Amino acid sequence: MGMYKDLEGKRVVVTGAASGIGLATAQRFLSEGSRVFIMDWDEEALKKTLVENTEFVGGVCGDVSSPEDVEKAFARVDELMEGLDVLVSNAGISYRKSFDEMEYEQWSKVMKVNLDGMFICAQQAINMMKIQQSGVLLFTASTNGLEGHPLYADYNASKAGVVLLAKTLALEFAPWLRVNAVCPGYVLTMMQKAEYSPEMLAEMSANIPLKRQADPEEVASLFAFLASKEAAFITGQAIAIDGGETAGLI
Repeated sequence: MGMYKDLEGKRVVVTGAASGIGLATAQRFLSEGSRVFIMDWDEEALKKTLVENTEFVGGVCGDVSSPEDVEKAFARVDELMEGLDVLVSNAGISYRKSFDEMEYEQWSKVMKVNLDGMFICAQQAINMMKIQQSGVLLFTASTNGLEGHPLYADYNASKAGVVLLAKTLALEFAPWLRVNAVCPGYVLTMMQKAEYSPEMLAEMSANIPLKRQADPEEVASLFAFLASKEAAFITGQAIAIDGGETAGLI
């Protein structure tokens, strides 16, 4: 039995769901009794995830920055679930590089996935949700979208864009649609482990008031709460889940 009874039977799509925060979130919605469809651009990881999580309604391999891929994915969602109640638009990428050495190709790729991808998926979801005049749209942004972080100019700019996209959509489609941006700080995902050495991770944890990084499941719990009726009066917000990192200097 899940924590939020109203999520039972809800039709949920999670992008970037073959690993990390996306996978933890998709699994959390499953535990709440939701019907879950996933999307990821890593075909091998997606296949593995679907084999290991047979309760998922289905999944497709696709690039969120491709309108054609997303359109096909949402057509499949409609076939399998006949509508949509919750979108967790989570897919994102990042690279660690100084601004003066950053190539335009990298900047463009990060923007296309992290911001264009949110636009494309949100538009498809809203067009489906319009039919029943209800729904919840949740974006994975980042504390990097709330304050500057060196060596991530492209990622930071893309996530700041996601925050304002969420706020704007919340205003445009109220009162029937709720839209929020979840802003994780440091989360121990495979993406994080690939970019940072153990020493760097330990140094980062030392600068977080709670002295550790988040587990993906902790971020997933925030998504579940925000999708539920418990959060019925929360919309247009950028909610940090960061162990106190953005509260100020320590």
